[in-house]
Amino acid sequence: MKAKNKKLLKMAGILVIGFLLGWLLFGGAEKKEDKLGENHDHSDAAVGEIWTCSMHPQIRMNEPGSCPICGMTLIPLDTEGAAADPNAYQMSENAMKLANISTVVVGKSDANKEIRLNGKVQVDERHAYSQSTHIPGRIEKITVNFTGEKVGRGQTLATVYSPELVTAQEELLQAASIKESQPELFEAAQEKLRNWKISQAQIDQILANGKAIQRFSIRADVNGVVTKKMVELGDYVERGMPIYEISDLSKVWVLFDLYESELAWIKEGSEIEYTVKSLPGETFTGKISFIDPLINSQTRVASARVEVSNKDGRLKPEMFVSGIVKNKIGKVDSKEIVIPKTAVLWTGKRSVVYIKEGSGFKMREITLGPALGDAYIVKDGLEIGEEIVSNGTFTIDAAVQLSGRPSMMNPEGGAVATGHAGMDMGGDKDEKGSKTEMSAEEMKNMDNSKKVNDTDHTKMEKRIVVSTAFKNQFKKVFEQYILLKDAFAKDDNNFAQKTAKELLNAMAKIDMKLLTNNDAHNHWMLISKELNASATSISKTSDIAVQRNHFKHLSAHLIKAVKLFGVDQKVYEEFCPMADDSKGAYWLSLSKEIKNPYFGKAMIDCGEIKSTIE
Repeated sequence: MKAKNKKLLKMAGILVIGFLLGWLLFGGAEKKEDKLGENHDHSDAAVGEIWTCSMHPQIRMNEPGSCPICGMTLIPLDTEGAAADPNAYQMSENAMKLANISTVVVGKSDANKEIRLNGKVQVDERHAYSQSTHIPGRIEKITVNFTGEKVGRGQTLATVYSPELVTAQEELLQAASIKESQPELFEAAQEKLRNWKISQAQIDQILANGKAIQRFSIRADVNGVVTKKMVELGDYVERGMPIYEISDLSKVWVLFDLYESELAWIKEGSEIEYTVKSLPGETFTGKISFIDPLINSQTRVASARVEVSNKDGRLKPEMFVSGIVKNKIGKVDSKEIVIPKTAVLWTGKRSVVYIKEGSGFKMREITLGPALGDAYIVKDGLEIGEEIVSNGTFTIDAAVQLSGRPSMMNPEGGAVATGHAGMDMGGDKDEKGSKTEMSAEEMKNMDNSKKVNDTDHTKMEKRIVVSTAFKNQFKKVFEQYILLKDAFAKDDNNFAQKTAKELLNAMAKIDMKLLTNNDAHNHWMLISKELNASATSISKTSDIAVQRNHFKHLSAHLIKAVKLFGVDQKVYEEFCPMADDSKGAYWLSLSKEIKNPYFGKAMIDCGEIKSTIE
């Protein structure tokens, strides 16, 4: 029995030792192999590091070097924190600050549409009087001889010598001598003088003196201020001829200009708050009492009238006035989703915003309601509490287009060719064969080029000397811009679309390495991004309203470039105050003649020359 137990214990020991040897041989090797594999993966990651340009993040290189577009030193691509959603565009907080991008949280507020109106103080037509003479004759004395003078009713304005009136008085004296026998003749002679507004007291004076009065006074019929003087000493006046205009300025009108687009929002009885330019610090309120039923065919405006008491005389005719009318658009005691206009990109058919999701941004289509001055009501597409881009929307959309993600002009997504897309970037292609795919971290790496972004682009007026070669290349871009401007002036959307593509081709041929001056180099990199984005948007749509919206953005940046670098010829900076919802917009022209690209044939000559760029 003891021998049998010993045999069992020996067999159990052998099994335990077998298990231990198996674990040491196979388990340990597997762990070692895992560690080797883990080290191998890290090695591969180091070898596969991607390098990019902070100003041209579409550049992807497998080794360090210089940017083939601008010559800047390439930097490692930061891939941490990539967006989980492939359609979201990733940005760091630092990159948002450098690009001047800000966001707001969507909320509800009172839907009040503010309409800003401009106007002038004018004479109340009901209190304007044309003072005429009731006596024909020669002006021998003027007692009120300048405009602006106050007059009272019955005050002598001028003295007239009238041969006809002298004759009528002599007839009266002759009729008086036979009035007992012919009273009708005497009465007719008196009535003739009364028709000339000769008072009964004056008639009695003539009869008492027994001789004609040679000179008669013209007296004011009303109280007021002389606003126009129409006679001079020695003038001969006919009966009923106006000699003065007298206005009572104790009540005046404030007439505001209403454009056609504003007529639907302004009604008689609407309250308006206004300020007078010559009375700073004071605010007035009133009600619109009348709206002109006719629109001026030249100015395309109607007038809205506010009646104002002016007993203190502080309001003078022709003073400039600015007013605001607030209209409640939403339902009573309700609030609407309202977002700033700067957050919306509008294509004519679609309206889109960019939603912030984590550290990324994603495009979303929304349905807009009425405009509220600097804001829009949102009918559909946004929820309370969502965060949207309020400033820098165009910058994000341009970068999203280049990255191939869904954007305003390319809702389906897909790679977008840029001016440098066809260049040979060198290095190995990625697994998809693409060398210029847009990085999701394009703005995140901009902090490595802070010197460029810290350049002050708000005061880009001082001319920078650049090489003749660069200037000639830039001039080709400017020539295409002029053709684009002329296309919009002719309402030719198809030619505008074609010209925008030619402008992009001209941009692609500019060699940025020619800009050896750091300021010129930094300015042009930022300007060229905006020019490419705007021209690309114009080239992708045939909707002329959308094209013109991008042309406004294109013009603003091209004007900066022309002021900086010049084009070796005189250029006129022109401005239309009615463009962009009456906020105004600029453009460049080689001619002083105004040909408005924002309204075309509808208002071809609307605008003015603001400056001349030599």
